[in-house]
Amino acid sequence: MGRTSLSRTRILWISALVAVAAVVVALVPLLSHNDKKVTPENARSGQRLQMPLHAEGSKILDARGEEVTFTGVNWFGLETNTFAPHGLWSRKLDDMLDQMVASGFNSMRLPFSNELFDDSAKPTGVDFAQNPDLEGLTGPQIMDKVVEGATKRGMMVILDRHRPTSQGQSNLWYTDKVSEERWISDWVKLAEHYKDNALVVGADLHNEPHGEATWGDGSEKTDWKAAAERAGNAVLKANPNWLIIVEGIESYDGDGYWWGGNLQGAAQHPVKLDDQSKLVYSAHDYSPKVWSQQWFNDPSFPANMPALWDKQFGYLVKQNVAPVLMGEFGGRSVADKDAQGNKDLEGIWQQNLIKYLKDNGLSYTYWSWNPNSGDTGGVLKDDWKTIDQDKLDLLKTHQAPLAAENG
Repeated sequence: MGRTSLSRTRILWISALVAVAAVVVALVPLLSHNDKKVTPENARSGQRLQMPLHAEGSKILDARGEEVTFTGVNWFGLETNTFAPHGLWSRKLDDMLDQMVASGFNSMRLPFSNELFDDSAKPTGVDFAQNPDLEGLTGPQIMDKVVEGATKRGMMVILDRHRPTSQGQSNLWYTDKVSEERWISDWVKLAEHYKDNALVVGADLHNEPHGEATWGDGSEKTDWKAAAERAGNAVLKANPNWLIIVEGIESYDGDGYWWGGNLQGAAQHPVKLDDQSKLVYSAHDYSPKVWSQQWFNDPSFPANMPALWDKQFGYLVKQNVAPVLMGEFGGRSVADKDAQGNKDLEGIWQQNLIKYLKDNGLSYTYWSWNPNSGDTGGVLKDDWKTIDQDKLDLLKTHQAPLAAENG
């Protein structure tokens, strides 16, 4: 037999080179993960998730059947008379979005008003020295910048019709200033406008129906379920990829709850869309520091809360009817006790609600990123830069990954 083996020296050199190469190969993914940015192209197509999204039973799934959970945050301001997200008076837009992503939020609920689209709506409250690319833009153009910035970072965006005008919320989906026709028309325009950005994923049709709003009684003027079906089908005709997000009301069959939080009526009168796989229900829930509801005074609190949440909205998930997004909840405290050593009902409520959402697979968008929400404060502290770490630590117990991987 001829000599086929290598010399010992050559074997040692080759072995060393192979070992070095193996280390380099192992390090490349780690280095590239830290160095690469999400590009608009891979973010808009959803590189990790295959868009579009749809509902199947109580789950939100991507096109491959992978489960999707929104664990996001609200950033308000476009719906107010600044016609721009708040905080841009003190920070760069890009810095704000980078911090949201670094905090682990995979989605943003972005409130707006119909007035935003009026020619008379002039954005204010923006430091153009720090945000020169926003100078001279209209409100909708600033919305475009926010949406583009969020989605290129891999965040999903849910648009939220929060108010008809910047002056305040409305009980019903229409007012004397904004008709139902205008409400639907603006939604259709948005659905068409963002059709090519796959990470703009849904329409929260109307924020917190309450007061005289009814569910399933057939009243043309007050039946929120019927109105949501009309608007939802119009949106789906314009953009069949979007999720249609329908909030609850305040009172059903004499049983009151938080504005937008009561979904009891969906059991007997479910929302019916032309494409039922696009339906997601949404509820809002708040603490005793927002309003001292009777259930906070129950001697069994907080043990009484899961049954209450089941009754109002959780049954839809537990019975595999439809997904539920907790579109708003929040508060200043996440502690068990206050500064005086007394039981902190707000903190205990937040801890228990997060656990309920996680245990039952509900999505959420936390209220709010902004510190200037009077009732709740925000993820950011009053300097608009520092994270409230206690809040974030609690929210991190229920966080899902970004829709798009780093490219």
